[in-house]
Amino acid sequence: MHRAQLIAHPFSSYCQKALVALYEHGTDFEYRSLEDPANGQLLAAHWPMRRFPVLIDGERTVMEASIIIEYLDLHYPGAQPLVPRDPEAAWQVRLLDRFFDNYLSTPQQKIVFDQLRAPDERDPFGVAEARRMLDTAYAWLEDHLAGREWAAGAQFSLADCGAAPFLFYADWTHAIAPQFQRVHAYRQRLLERPSFARAVDEARPYRAYFPLGAPDRD
Repeated sequence: MHRAQLIAHPFSSYCQKALVALYEHGTDFEYRSLEDPANGQLLAAHWPMRRFPVLIDGERTVMEASIIIEYLDLHYPGAQPLVPRDPEAAWQVRLLDRFFDNYLSTPQQKIVFDQLRAPDERDPFGVAEARRMLDTAYAWLEDHLAGREWAAGAQFSLADCGAAPFLFYADWTHAIAPQFQRVHAYRQRLLERPSFARAVDEARPYRAYFPLGAPDRD
């Protein structure tokens, strides 16, 4: 019987998002790390965009972290689904998944990628705008988390799979202000979740890759 293969890099936030789901479900899979150039060639052969993570499951190639998690729920389910079976609960989880992707990860990566540019090619206006968006997202999340343990309520879900790495790196990139106490507590709960703690530990050897300089914490 074949094992699904995940083409990923341990330090990538979107790869960690998929890995959290795999670890939550206890899925037996083959980790094809992009530290190995051969796996980069495998990625290009299966997905010309060369974006990762990518899940290869027999004849199927599944792209995009959120879709990989939906696929895992269907084909490699764990003790509890990461997307609720109830449609009313499911749309709320998917909405929060979009929030974390678009309003935490996107501006965070804007700031990081700008640092990789030559000084005369940087976009200070875009970076300032990204920082404002992160502050707005933190404030919204602070209110949203009132009375909630996880993003969508009592159960860990797809939304938390993304929130974990995105909040992790966002705080490194543009610090979460001290007054957002619920956001800080939520980030800490995510760091203590065994599935994400494992992903963080696997990425530790690559912290020197962080363009802004990884802080000596977490």
